[in-house]
Amino acid sequence: MKLNGLLKTAILLTGMSAFLQVYSVQAVLPVLMAELNATAVQAGLSVGATVLGVALMSPFMGMLSDAFGRKLFVIGSLIFLALPTMLLAWSPNIEMFTLLRFLQGLAVPGITVVLIAYIGEEFSQNEVVQLMTMYVSGTVLGGFLGRFLLGYLTEWFDWRTAFYVMAVLSLACAVFVWKQLPKSQNFVPKPNFQTALNTLKSHLHNRYVFAACSLGGCVLFSLVGCFTYINLHLADAPYLLSSSALANIFAVYLIGMVITPLSARLMTHFGSVKTILLAVAVSMTGVLLTLATDLPVIIVGLVLMSSGVFITQAATINYIAANVKEGRSLASGLYYMAYYSGGTFGAWLCGLAFKAADWHGVVWALLAVQVL
Repeated sequence: MKLNGLLKTAILLTGMSAFLQVYSVQAVLPVLMAELNATAVQAGLSVGATVLGVALMSPFMGMLSDAFGRKLFVIGSLIFLALPTMLLAWSPNIEMFTLLRFLQGLAVPGITVVLIAYIGEEFSQNEVVQLMTMYVSGTVLGGFLGRFLLGYLTEWFDWRTAFYVMAVLSLACAVFVWKQLPKSQNFVPKPNFQTALNTLKSHLHNRYVFAACSLGGCVLFSLVGCFTYINLHLADAPYLLSSSALANIFAVYLIGMVITPLSARLMTHFGSVKTILLAVAVSMTGVLLTLATDLPVIIVGLVLMSSGVFITQAATINYIAANVKEGRSLASGLYYMAYYSGGTFGAWLCGLAFKAADWHGVVWALLAVQVL
């Protein structure tokens, strides 16, 4: 297939669309708590519900796509993602809101897992590098833009109108991707589930896979736990930040992603294991800095925390590639299942910690998991 600007843009928008909705509600949790009469734990679980959906679907979406196709799943998942996003605007209570957030999560692996397989099959190695760069850039943009847009839209209008706008944006991206993404030319159906089950059994007894999955769970536990409840902390006295100001805080997410490419140099020099230990130490330092009272120091802490977590993730993925020789796609699926499951537990356990001891409780919960 021939690369052009429209195709690259479609790949960018696909990655953006996948993560536009996943963490968006973090910027408006204080508003949701007030409007839907929700506790901190319930509000946090509305973030964890989406992550749980991603976790449960990730290992299976690759096998389904291997059997039935690529573009069909990508476009179908993009459209499906817009539906619960629109319905969120009609949520009468936090329970319905959380259920719809779970449905959002079920759609995401149909975009992420399948698109990566599609790119690998349809393009040359040089083209794959270019397109994967566009995809990763899109996921970073989506993760930031979802929080940023929802925060500002909620302040300009209200949170229900904001979700209508987010749904329309997702549908617009789906139409563009449908028009610009070429049909698969090299896809060969592989509906052999027995082979996949045998590989799964092997992975479950592989200490390298187990170690990587444990680290993955720690990574998203830290990110979700920290960036969900720091909003409630900063929306309270003495900071009293608005939804738009909280949305601005998520710019540190982009700073962390700029620093992440340095992990390649660190891994080359120190190896994956030492890089992971160093990155976790940096992240823990950042978590401790968020205990400060000055807002600029807290922001520096969030930069260090997120940078350490992102470097840990990059080094862990490299660790899988270096130590798992067979069934790497399934090993990656298990990793992402553990990764997103960690996010679900982060939303829940850190919510309990916040309820018990406010932000200090969250900090000690994050440090305990990172030490483990």
